[in-house]
Amino acid sequence: MTFKGLNLSMSDTLFSKIINREIPADIVYEDDLCLAFRDVNPQAPVHILVIPKKPITKIADATETDQSVLGHLLLKASDIAKEQGVGDAFRLVFNNGTGAGQTVFHLHLHILAGREFSWPPG
Repeated sequence: MTFKGLNLSMSDTLFSKIINREIPADIVYEDDLCLAFRDVNPQAPVHILVIPKKPITKIADATETDQSVLGHLLLKASDIAKEQGVGDAFRLVFNNGTGAGQTVFHLHLHILAGREFSWPPG
């Protein structure tokens, strides 16, 4: 995969480079299990990505052993949204696979807020 001139393998993704501080990011939250940072191509006034530090390619590749980290991502996403001042008006999105718009193959959760959203999302 190529991203902004970087050649990355599946095991060495853009997000793993952010976790390892090899690429800068506007980090808004970090703990032992996850990292959250502002999206470089925001689709809403608030657009933050929450990623597990464990390299899971996509949600369909997660297993029962990932249940606690997936739950942690959801709970932290809610906390992060509140810390960003959006209250409880936000959307959470997982894209799974190329056909669903996933471009970085390290599982990530989008927090989108700060504007009106339509349904279906498109």
